[in-house]
Formats: sequence, structure tokens, C-alpha cells
Amino acid sequence: MGEEREERKAAGDEPGLGSGYREFSGRHEFPSNMVHGILAIGMWIGAMHFNVLLLLLCLLFLPFSKFLLVLGLLLVFVLLPIDPYSKLGRSLARYICKHLSSYFPTTLHVEDIRDFDPDRAYVFGYEPHSVLPIGVVTLAELTGFMPLPKLKCLATSAVFYTPFLRHIWTWLGATAATKKNFSSLLNAGYSCIVVPGGAQEAFLMERGSEIAFLRARRGFVRVAMETGCPLVPVFCFGQSHAYKWWKPGGKFFLQFSRAIKFTPILFWGIFGSPIPYQHPMHVVVGKPIELKKNPQPTVEEVLEVHGQFVQALQDLFERHKARVGYADLPLKIL
Repeated sequence: MGEEREERKAAGDEPGLGSGYREFSGRHEFPSNMVHGILAIGMWIGAMHFNVLLLLLCLLFLPFSKFLLVLGLLLVFVLLPIDPYSKLGRSLARYICKHLSSYFPTTLHVEDIRDFDPDRAYVFGYEPHSVLPIGVVTLAELTGFMPLPKLKCLATSAVFYTPFLRHIWTWLGATAATKKNFSSLLNAGYSCIVVPGGAQEAFLMERGSEIAFLRARRGFVRVAMETGCPLVPVFCFGQSHAYKWWKPGGKFFLQFSRAIKFTPILFWGIFGSPIPYQHPMHVVVGKPIELKKNPQPTVEEVLEVHGQFVQALQDLFERHKARVGYADLPLKIL
């Protein structure tokens, strides 16, 4: 199956692309329909809305003692151990990955598939965050497009304190974005997808342009240098159109977002629901930046490699924006 996918679209089909270029279409690989797509979305992010709705209804219509009982049950699900390799969980996660890839649809563009060795670990720096970094599903291990058997996505730790959502995201291959987790996974041979901009990037979103909050985000570069894992720039075009949104401004809201490691903004999709718009996404994977293992990099060394990554991401964006339909879209790196 992997070899068949690689042959879907090779470099010779488009001018200006190298012989290692590969393109994978979610809709072609995973034929689906609206019903399956909505079910996949419901399982993926529905837990957030379910928890809020459940607590609100219980508070309004049940005695306070019963409300506390429901709250206690939800707290149990926060503390309940999760088996990340559960057969049922992995089956649900595989269903979500395939039908989400087909729903929008997402298309993965890999500049040179030959640069990726299944026996190595890589650090994928994914931009932008947008309302939700939905496009990472295209890179997921269970989607199966990338030739890497061990992949994890680092997510805000707030996810892993949310009942039900923590189960789904763990089965999808997500783990808490802590330095300890990050380093341990790389040393164990897992490639890691990082969204460097995080909550603050969502706070800084603008309509009509893409924002990458990268200038002050150097921790992921340091960890890559410490472990000797190549840095890979990744950009997702179209993700910012999945939802309409509104967010308050001001310093207090920014500090609050940092404190809870999450940006509480209002967002909506089709008919005002949490179902995102079916806007095509193009996830472009650049060439890895090779690094020598450096257990104790200096500030200057980190700044130098960070500068290389920022420039590589900017160049990746400029190379591909016209060919995927965003010729006039600007990228602001803050």
C-alpha cells in the first residue's frame, strides 16, 4: 500500500519539482462521505463541546448535589489511566485520521520523500496553529502517508486534563508538550510534530494573512540539537479557513491564555456548529535541516539553527503558495 501511495503523483507530473517529490490526496486514498466526516470530527473535537454542554445542562436542570456528582464523574475520567495501544482506541483513531483527511480534503506534498529514513527520528516544526492545527492529521502515523513508523504530535497539556478528549487524542498519537516528553520520545526513535507558535499564535491570528509566532520560540530547536534530530519545516495552507472566529484582545487575555496553555476563543463552522467548513488543505513538508548532536548548545548556536529553520519555513511558504492557490497570501513571522 505504501509503495502504491508513493506512485500516486511523482515529480515528473509537475514542473520545478525534484524527482523525490510525492503528493498524497486524502480524498483519493480514503474515499468517504459527509456522514463519516462529521462522525470523525465529532469524535476528534466533540468532547470539548460535550463536556461544556453536559455541565451547563446539569447546573441548570439538576439539583446542585447531582451536579457535583456529574462533576466528580468527569474528574474520574481525567484521572483514569489510558492504554495508548488499545485496539479499540487505535481503530477509532484510524477511522478519524482517514475520514478527516478525506473530509476537507487534505493533500500532503513532500518535497523529497527520499530524505526521510524510517529508522531515524525527525522534529517537524508545523505552522500555522490557526484555531486548531487540524492539518497535522495528514502527518499522523495512522494516516500512513509519511514513511515513518513512529510519530507523535506534541499538544498542549490542557488537552490531557479534559475528560474523553484526552483518550481520543492519546489514541491519535498526541502527547503532552513538555521538554521531558519531547526529549524522551526523540531518544526512543519517535519523530515529533511540534506547533511552535502554540496558544500565543492563536491569540495573534489575523484575517487575510498567516501568522507564525516563531521569533521567540527556540526551545524545540534546542531539543533537536541536543538529540541530533533533523528539523523539518512544515506549512499548512487552507487550515485558517476551516473555522470563522472571534477573540478578545488585550494583555489580560494574552496572559490568561498563557496561564491555562490554551486560547479560549469563539469559533464556529457550518451553520454555526463546531463542524468545520470543507475547505481544502495543503500540507507542505520541506527538506530536513541536518543537525549534529550537541548535548549542550550555546545560545549563539541555538540562534543560528533557529534562524536557518525560520528562513527554511519562509522559503517553503513562498515556493508553494502559488501552486496551491494562495499566490497573494502573506506570511508574517513574529
